[in-house]
Parts: sequence; C-alpha cells; structure tokens
Amino acid sequence: MVCRISDLQYKEIVDIADGTRYGFLSDVELDGEQGTVAALVVSGRRRLLGLLGREPDVAFPWASVKRIGADLILVDGGSRRPAARRG
Repeated sequence: MVCRISDLQYKEIVDIADGTRYGFLSDVELDGEQGTVAALVVSGRRRLLGLLGREPDVAFPWASVKRIGADLILVDGGSRRPAARRG
C-alpha cells in the first residue's frame, strides 16, 4: 500500500492490546540523519473544552506500529512516550 503522510492524518490510532483509542494522527517525527519516520504523534486531548489547555502530545515510535489499515493505525500502546517539543 502506498500512502502519503497527508493521508495518514485521517486515520485513528488504536492500541492493538486493549482497544484504547488515542485519537487521530496529528504529526510525524522524522529522523533527519537516517531519513526515516521516527514516530507518529497524536495531539493531547483538550481539557474542559480547551479552556484549560491540552494534555501533552503522545508519540508512538515507528517500531510500535503494527498495521496501517484503511481507517485505523494499530499500535503497541505500551511503547508510547511524550512527543518531542516543537521549536
């Protein structure tokens, strides 16, 4: 399957072990030295309709991605980590 990064943003990330739904892909971390995708990032959920900010972003290392389907990306959620800070 050939897929563009822009196509991935419409896919929901789900934990393969327990079915936890983390949300939709919001960003991708790239390894500039290796030229590979390092991790998939999901934006933190809004707190109280966004009035209290957001929870931290979560990153799933590329090695934790088990399957990319038509609507979902299945991951091993046990390997998730805080996303790298932007800027």
